[in-house]
Amino acid sequence: MYIRFVNYLDKINQYRKSKISNRNFLVILAVIVGILAGLAAAVLKSLTHHIEEFLQSDWHWKYKYYLYFIFPMIGILLTVLYIKYFIRKTKFETGLTPLLYAISKKSSKVEAHNIYSQIITAAITVGFGGSTGLEAPIVTSGSAIGSNLGRVLGLSYREITMLVACGAAAGIAGAFNSPVAGIVFAIEILLPEFTIPAFIPLLLSAATAAVVARLFYTQQLFFLVTEGWKVNALFYYVILACFIGLFSIYFTKANYAVKGLFYKIKHPYTKVIVGGLMLGALVFLFPTLYGEGYITIKGLLKGDYQTVINNSIFADYSSISALVVLFTVVTIFMKSIATLVTLGAGGNGGTFAPSLIMGGLIGFIFAYTVNLSGIAHLNVSNFIVAGMAAALGSIMHAPLTGIFLIAEITGGYILMVPLMITTAISYAINRSSQKHSIYTKALADKGELLSHEDKDTTVLNQMKLRYLIEKSYPQLQMNDLISLKMNEIMQSHKNVIAVTDEIGDFKGIIYIEELFNEMVNHPDKENLKASHLVQTAPNAITDNDDLKTVLEKMERDNVWILPVLTVKNQYLGFVSKTAIFNKYRALLMRQNDYMG
Repeated sequence: MYIRFVNYLDKINQYRKSKISNRNFLVILAVIVGILAGLAAAVLKSLTHHIEEFLQSDWHWKYKYYLYFIFPMIGILLTVLYIKYFIRKTKFETGLTPLLYAISKKSSKVEAHNIYSQIITAAITVGFGGSTGLEAPIVTSGSAIGSNLGRVLGLSYREITMLVACGAAAGIAGAFNSPVAGIVFAIEILLPEFTIPAFIPLLLSAATAAVVARLFYTQQLFFLVTEGWKVNALFYYVILACFIGLFSIYFTKANYAVKGLFYKIKHPYTKVIVGGLMLGALVFLFPTLYGEGYITIKGLLKGDYQTVINNSIFADYSSISALVVLFTVVTIFMKSIATLVTLGAGGNGGTFAPSLIMGGLIGFIFAYTVNLSGIAHLNVSNFIVAGMAAALGSIMHAPLTGIFLIAEITGGYILMVPLMITTAISYAINRSSQKHSIYTKALADKGELLSHEDKDTTVLNQMKLRYLIEKSYPQLQMNDLISLKMNEIMQSHKNVIAVTDEIGDFKGIIYIEELFNEMVNHPDKENLKASHLVQTAPNAITDNDDLKTVLEKMERDNVWILPVLTVKNQYLGFVSKTAIFNKYRALLMRQNDYMG
């Protein structure tokens, strides 16, 4: 059955290659990816909101927070159980970091189960109150659609990577009804270099997804009513940008700290209990932390400035402005902790939506406080919108995505200048402290990040030493007689021999020239053993070394080949500059094809 299916696909490919150019075929596939990713976005949003409505249907909202102690834990537990029992053969990973790794190191291969598993686990996590967003899961789901469609049809790395980016763009477009932001996101986050030919598939995929998602899910995310912005408010936008830039640095560092704490907890169910209890307590005290949290921003944009404190146990004090300010400030920091705890405990989601919520709350509290002080009168809604764009742009290191996403989902194009100013400044502040975003730092630390700024290092990081080991070099044991091994040595056409002991431990090397000299001049050449000629190798490398380290050792010792050993000193083979450079050229050509 499988062979028949493969043969059928091969016939389809042969036919389409004779009738359709690769570029036109890629455009058709981009539309298909857009349709499927749009459907996935609609399913994810609908499923999540149905879970939320079901959990909140039979109780009056005022008393709902008493159940917040258990809802988030249940959601995380169900997510962990689903991953354990339904995703057994492959590893399940959350966030955008695995997607970037797939592009950089796995030839853009995204496991097929991500198409549906990301939707199921994210809906459960967020629907039960997990304080994360749905955007990272839908991006991964869309990218998995593009990746697997390209692989099934036998496309090249360049074409598969383009379909991965199309899936990501379509995911954002479908989730937010924002095709422009989807395109910009794919370019900023996934494509190291952008060229005009890549724009057409991205455009069609994003636009198609936005249309499809809107057919099934028509709710508008935000409504912004504004008369525009005033020049004399620019100073306050700059101050807001500085606050958000500093907060984004805090969030980035908190991300690593919380991940480190949960990493120390080895048992998955212990993580669920610890994280679930922490999250339940936080959501009980701060109901705004439940789920994505967009409902709070919607209320603030409508002018309901008590919406942050309403429905909490402090709701009776909502008329006290100072308490509203204090409660909102604490909520901002608790939102960051709740998001990271949700992910650390085993829930699925991303930091996309939390970034928007935290930025919007910072923008609100800044403008609200300035207005209360009487120093100036600021348009609170404008600052909420600017805060969302700035937080997203600085935390994700994607300023253009932040600007265009917020402009699209709020209809706030009239605020483009304030959005540009706040996002650019906050991003610059974060970048001055954090070279890499929360998505790319882990990859950069391991040397696994695809970067167009240093193509040499990027290509070397894509290469794996174990695939370059040459095992055709002759190998002798210490007590072997050279005379008995001469035929084997001559037929190898190699200029160096590896010498080991009986159990395979590496002892050194023998150069062919010296061996020939000894065989000609040695008085007892019939009894000449490998142990008489072995020399210590100038250097050796382990199979765990990266190629950049290998080349540095070769240059330092002025050698062309080096022996490769295990960490236990077992001989594996040799690696040569020739093999490295040949692979380097092949990968560089592939990368140039991808970027061009």
